[in-house]
Amino acid sequence: MQMMGHEHKPPDRVRLPRSLFASLQSSKLEVRLAISVLDIGAGNVFKGPRLSLEDDGRVLNNRLVGLSFGRMRVTGLAEPLEITFSHQSQPPNMTLTCVFWDVTKGSTGDWSSKGCSTEVGAKGTVCRCDHLTFFALLLRPVLDKVTVNALTRISQAGCGTSMIFLAFTVVLYIVLRFSQQRFKSEDAPKIHVALSVSLFLLNLVFLINVGHDPQVSKGTCWVKGAIFHYFLLCVFTWMALEALHLYLLVIRVFNTYFERYFLKLSLVGWGLPTLMVIGTGIANSYGLYTIRDEENRTSLEFEDTSIIALYITVHGYFLIIFLFSAVVLGLVAWKIFTLSSATAGKQQRKHWKGFLTLLGLSSLVGMTWGLAILTPLGLSTIYVFTLFNSLQGVFIFCWFIMLYFPSQSAVSSSSGPARVEQTHTTSHE
Repeated sequence: MQMMGHEHKPPDRVRLPRSLFASLQSSKLEVRLAISVLDIGAGNVFKGPRLSLEDDGRVLNNRLVGLSFGRMRVTGLAEPLEITFSHQSQPPNMTLTCVFWDVTKGSTGDWSSKGCSTEVGAKGTVCRCDHLTFFALLLRPVLDKVTVNALTRISQAGCGTSMIFLAFTVVLYIVLRFSQQRFKSEDAPKIHVALSVSLFLLNLVFLINVGHDPQVSKGTCWVKGAIFHYFLLCVFTWMALEALHLYLLVIRVFNTYFERYFLKLSLVGWGLPTLMVIGTGIANSYGLYTIRDEENRTSLEFEDTSIIALYITVHGYFLIIFLFSAVVLGLVAWKIFTLSSATAGKQQRKHWKGFLTLLGLSSLVGMTWGLAILTPLGLSTIYVFTLFNSLQGVFIFCWFIMLYFPSQSAVSSSSGPARVEQTHTTSHE
């Protein structure tokens, strides 16, 4: 059986199991099969607590499909019935769930997914349920508003804290540059500061935009999106340059002198994101995103071109940088612990300094951003990613202090921050 939707859309389908008709034949009953397609519109019918404004959920296309055999109550089917809801692809931050209207919940009823399974496809979703009633597809954000608010507060607190420590890092570098001659010629601290500045500006733009009134003009949205995109790409690029610099000084070691080295890095660190933002702007990929206000109305639209630009210039770009940084960090780890094992002899107490070094280097090359890969595993990983990633500036400051203000024991150590700093010094002086 097929239910035709719009003229240019594929039909919805209902498939009833053979076992259902077999049971009716054995009872020799004549019942009428009723299939109802309802448009619930914007009213309060079939809403329930799960579609409260706090969740920003809604029934996909406002469409319900009701199935009934006369007055019979059909439950516990050995073979599930199948309902195919046709629809366009949904944004990645939304989830589709097959639900039915459960009249036993509360005083007015509510949506439930008990006894139903969901199989989401590119052009439609198949719902399999073990009973007959009114069915629908529930479209909800992956994260509810309470969780989003909590994550936003964590991000704001973490970014604000990072900005303070990033400012300390820049000020400390300026003081060291005027007080110690070596900081005028060494490139490593300059790269650290460039990353700190780009990360500071990214956090600043983020804090300015979060919680701002979404009802803005298209031009204002375009500019704000371009600025945020630019500083995000700057952070990614400088993290890649940190990894490149680390490779040249720790892995390659020999023949690492380049004329006007930091100037060339700066052209890449600030210039490449500029070209990418200009290209994205020319492609008209900065648009209005889908954001819902307190009254559950769509105030900003999220265009497909923006999704393509997002995946290419953010997800794809970061993935390449992350893989490169992970390889470099792995090589550095191998060299640190190989060197430590060769020089420490029977005393293995120096290994913890190698771990501290790797943690510090991880903050420079952006390993905390890689925690985003684990977020599909559950809500706890999302909290971990949000917390650690927003505190990247704190980690950079701690590494800066550990690197340029080592203790006496660290200076005499054959592994750890002192060894990395020694490599920096001998490679460029």
